[in-house]
Amino acid sequence: MVAASRQRLDQFDSATARQGPAMDALVREAVFGNPAARDVARWLLWEIGQRHGVRPASIHDLYMARGRGEAPAFTTPAINVRVMAYDSGRAVFRAAKRLDVGAVILEIARSEIAYTDQRPAEYVAVMQAAALREGFVGQLFVQGDHVQVNAKKYAADPETELQAIRSLIDEELAAGFFNIDVDTSTLVDLSQPSLDAQQRVNYERAAELTQHVRSREPRGVTVSVGAEIGEVGGKNSDVHELAAFMDGYKRTLARLGAYAGISKISVQTGTSHGGVVLADGTIAKVQLDLDALRALSHDARTKYGLGGAVQHGASTLPPDAFGHFPACEAIEIHLATNFQNIVFDSPHLPAALKAEVGAWVKRECAEEWKKGDTEEQFLYKSRKKAIGPFKRALWDLPAEVREAIGADLERTFTFLFEKLKVQGTRGITDRHVRAPALSHDAPRVAAVAAPDDMEAGE
Repeated sequence: MVAASRQRLDQFDSATARQGPAMDALVREAVFGNPAARDVARWLLWEIGQRHGVRPASIHDLYMARGRGEAPAFTTPAINVRVMAYDSGRAVFRAAKRLDVGAVILEIARSEIAYTDQRPAEYVAVMQAAALREGFVGQLFVQGDHVQVNAKKYAADPETELQAIRSLIDEELAAGFFNIDVDTSTLVDLSQPSLDAQQRVNYERAAELTQHVRSREPRGVTVSVGAEIGEVGGKNSDVHELAAFMDGYKRTLARLGAYAGISKISVQTGTSHGGVVLADGTIAKVQLDLDALRALSHDARTKYGLGGAVQHGASTLPPDAFGHFPACEAIEIHLATNFQNIVFDSPHLPAALKAEVGAWVKRECAEEWKKGDTEEQFLYKSRKKAIGPFKRALWDLPAEVREAIGADLERTFTFLFEKLKVQGTRGITDRHVRAPALSHDAPRVAAVAAPDDMEAGE
C-alpha cells in the first residue's frame, strides 16, 4: 500500500539507513527486483534524494556564468559509468565529497545504454543511491551523452531515426537526465563546397532537437543542451566550423521560437573513443591539438556566450595531459574507457571471472574481430559488450573485492578532479544552480502490492 511505501521512505530519514546496508539493499532492488519491487525502489530513491539534498539538476546556469566570466576556469569531468555502476558511483562521490567538488557529471551514451543494460531510470536511481550512501549532498548532474543520430539509419529513413532520438530524450528527461548532449555531428557533410553547407543538416537537426528538449523540460529547469561540430575520431575542428555551426544554429532556433540555446559545443581535437589500441594491447600516443581547443573554447565563450568547448575521448590520455584542459579553458571533458579498464584489468578481479568474460567475448563478439587485429586488440575493443551480461556477476563480487576496486577508482577520480581544477567548485556550483524539488507520485503498484512483495528484491 501507499502507506507502507511512505513508511519505508521515512525509514531513510536516518543517516544510518542512508549510509549503510539498507541503502545497498534498496539499490539492488532498484536494479534486479521484479518489476513491482523495482519501480517502488526507484521511486523511493528519487524521493529520498529530494528530501536529503541529492536532486537531479542542470549545469546550464553554471556554464552560462562561466561564459560571462563569472566563474574561474575549470573543466567539468563527465564520467561515463559503464561497469560496476554502484561501486563506481560511490567512488566518484567519495572523492567529490572529500575535495568539495560541485562540478562533476555522471553520464551514459545512447550506445552504452544497450550494452551495459542500464536504462535511464535505473541509471539515475543507482547514481542517487551512490551519492546518498557516501553522504554526498549537492546537485546531481546526470547527462545523456552522445544522443547521437545514426547516419546510415538517417540516410535510409530520417524521420524514423529522429523519432528514436526524440523518444530517448523523452525517456531521459522523465528519469532525471537534465543534461542532454545532442549529437548530430554524424550528419556533417565535408564534401559540400562551403562550411555552411557542410554544417547545415547538423545545425538544423540540432536546433530542432533543442526545441524538443525545451518543450518537455520540467518546470523550473533549463536543461543543459550540448551540440557537436566534429565527430570524435574524425577531422579536427576549427573556429571557422564553429562559426558556421553557431550562426546557422542560432538562425534556425530563432525561427523555431524563443528558446534557450546550447550551453557548450563538443569539438574534435585529435582523440578517439577508447583510444587507439596497439597490437600488444597498449594505447597509442595521441597528438592533441591544444591550440585548436584553446581557440575554440575562447570563441565559444566570447562570441557565442557558451561555457566553452568540450573535449571527448580523453580518459586514456597520459596523466600529464589532463592539466592542459583547464589551461585551455575547456568547459567539459568526457571520460569513459579507462574506468572500464581499471575494473577489467584489476588484480583484485577473480581470475575465473576474467577468463569467463574473455571466453564470452570471443564467443559472442567474434564477428567484431577485424582482420589483422591481435587477440589483445580484439578483446580490448569488444569486452565492453560483456558489461550487461556480467552485470549481476560483478555486482555479486565479494565486498572486499568491490571495495578494493572502488579504492583504485577513487584514486583515479581524485587525480582527475585535482588536475581538472574542480576541487572547491561546490560553492560556485551551489551559487548558480538551484535544483528544484520535483517530488513524484508513488508508482501505481505501491497501492496494490503487499509490503512483503515490495521487499522481495529479486
